[in-house]
Amino acid sequence: MSVQENENIQYLKGRGAQFNPKNRFLKNERVKEHIEGIDEWLEPDPKTQFLEETAKGLVNKVESPDVGMWYSMNPYQGCEHGCTYCYARNVHEYWGYSAGLDFEQKIIVKKNAPQLLRKFLMNSKWECVPLSLSGNTDCYQPGEKKFRITRQLLEVCAEFNQPVGIITKNAGVLRDKDLLSKMAKKNLVSVILSVTSLDEELRRTMEPRTTTGQQRMRTIRELTEAGVQTGVMLGPMIPGLNDHEMSNILKTAAENGASFAGYTFVRLNGAVKLIFHDWLYKNFPGRADKVWHFIEAGHNGKVNDSRFGTRMTGEGNLAKLIAQQFDRYTEKYGLNNEKMGLDCSLFSRPSQQIKMF
Repeated sequence: MSVQENENIQYLKGRGAQFNPKNRFLKNERVKEHIEGIDEWLEPDPKTQFLEETAKGLVNKVESPDVGMWYSMNPYQGCEHGCTYCYARNVHEYWGYSAGLDFEQKIIVKKNAPQLLRKFLMNSKWECVPLSLSGNTDCYQPGEKKFRITRQLLEVCAEFNQPVGIITKNAGVLRDKDLLSKMAKKNLVSVILSVTSLDEELRRTMEPRTTTGQQRMRTIRELTEAGVQTGVMLGPMIPGLNDHEMSNILKTAAENGASFAGYTFVRLNGAVKLIFHDWLYKNFPGRADKVWHFIEAGHNGKVNDSRFGTRMTGEGNLAKLIAQQFDRYTEKYGLNNEKMGLDCSLFSRPSQQIKMF
């Protein structure tokens, strides 16, 4: 019996993490050691808090050679989607919060992000290469419906003819289909839908506040029909949980118009190890040991590997098998047949456009 089925155990439905692990940068922490304690104790607030801030910077150079992007920009820090495996959780510790519930409940909103992007692109030292939305947290998480920062960033990119790649697991990207379609005509945009499972029960447990797998497939179809080059990212593949779905996900994505695909092997870095372990054993007690050992087998006895070249794909026989299956199925379903790329030659600053006339 999983913890969600046990009425005697409190489980925060709608959230991935079930607790706040200690922030490694903070010396002190507040814990509740005894349930009968008489000291004041504030229970976790189930509501999402949006913390608006005036950021100093937006565009970051990506030093990692194995993530497929040059520069990234993240309008939000923290993510309400609640994916239990998310590597970005650890970044929340730099803001003084926990990688656990805080990551899902305290969302930092960079309200001046569009102005920062415009200033960045106006810098004469900028030599155009594609930007990525987002390299960290999802730019179309639920808060985007209210703040519309991602929409504004795309409008700035369109004005400069700045190519941009988007990765999301939210069908909310369809709101901007009109703008994406216009940019696509100039080959300025591509969209990747991240899909971990088409099993709705697993998706709801592992990614509690995300769009359903079928909705993501519909999103691929509608964007493709709008002329946007669209792909699918199977991230992450978790042996014993969703790796058996690889063929079905790739097949369904191809049938809905996806032209390219990628995947990652699960890695549990920093506090994510504690969060995922807690989640796994609470929700899948019957196979948790097996899944955990599979993950270890893919990282030379550990659950995380920070080495470039192996951290995203894993190593060992199990990881090799998943890689072979990915190659086989992408070929079978006609994915990755063409080299994808965005056009950087059209980039121009508004002042340059005025001088032309």
